[in-house]
Amino acid sequence: MHALQPLLASFVPIWALTAVGYLVSRTGLLGDQAELVLGRFVFHVAMPAALFMMLAKAPLGSFANPSMLAFAAGTLVASLLGWGGARWLFGRGPADRAISGMAAGYVNSANLGIPVAVQVLGDASFVGPVLLFQVLLVTPVILGALDAGSSGRADDTRAARLGRLLRLPLRNPIILASALGACCSAIGWHPPAALGQSCQLLGNAGVPTALVTLGMSLHGRPAAAGSALRAEVGLAVVSKNLVQPLVAFAVGSLLLHLTAHQLLAVVLCSALPTAQNVFIYARQYGLNTALPRDSVLWSTLLSMVTLSAIDWTLAPSPH
Repeated sequence: MHALQPLLASFVPIWALTAVGYLVSRTGLLGDQAELVLGRFVFHVAMPAALFMMLAKAPLGSFANPSMLAFAAGTLVASLLGWGGARWLFGRGPADRAISGMAAGYVNSANLGIPVAVQVLGDASFVGPVLLFQVLLVTPVILGALDAGSSGRADDTRAARLGRLLRLPLRNPIILASALGACCSAIGWHPPAALGQSCQLLGNAGVPTALVTLGMSLHGRPAAAGSALRAEVGLAVVSKNLVQPLVAFAVGSLLLHLTAHQLLAVVLCSALPTAQNVFIYARQYGLNTALPRDSVLWSTLLSMVTLSAIDWTLAPSPH
């Protein structure tokens, strides 16, 4: 597995920042409310700024990539497995089902996908369409389900539920920032340098703060307690690390007949671990964070093995 050392180097910052968060919480350095405040900062400030700048600079045409059909198929199957298991096996409510589906199918495409793609593929060009797909399609669906499941009432009329859904982009900073960024890209407008640099600085704080927040959540809380929760975490991790890349491989090779390099790119990106965004969303909506927290941790650990195996198996032989 010739790419093991470069892959390990890509994972070290994730583990290091998570460990920093754990130590910060263990020592009480930032007080009792630090995890809550940092989570809100990521959700309301840093992540919207990062998404706005990313989409404002991204050519939306890159989204129309045939390889994305294979990636989308893997995402759909894995997410449905997580959602269906949460509903029919574990009896979760609507909002928790959305988190379970996201934990099973939402990849860490930014802070891990880019360095892994550079190390294994030689460039990160395929990560751009993956980011667009997750931000423009998957995230609004997940946040819409979270909003409906956490704020809806059983006696709401259909018109009330529809009105709440239509107002979601105005109430959710992540969807609003993504929509504004996509509009800027579509019309070819680039933010002035001062505004762009300010947004970039804020956005750069998102990933490290999210990882520190994730680490803080580990202190004083046991890993998945109870057989049902352990089984739910196991389903999410298996769906994410094994089912999603296998479906992408089957669709890419048998239906789309992708080239060897394209197939490696789509399967590698499909095998990336669960993004820490899942934990941040669950925290923001007041849901139980044990499932997303442990899914992120275990899928990240397991992905060291699966990503190396994919590279070793699918990488084109040098001539």
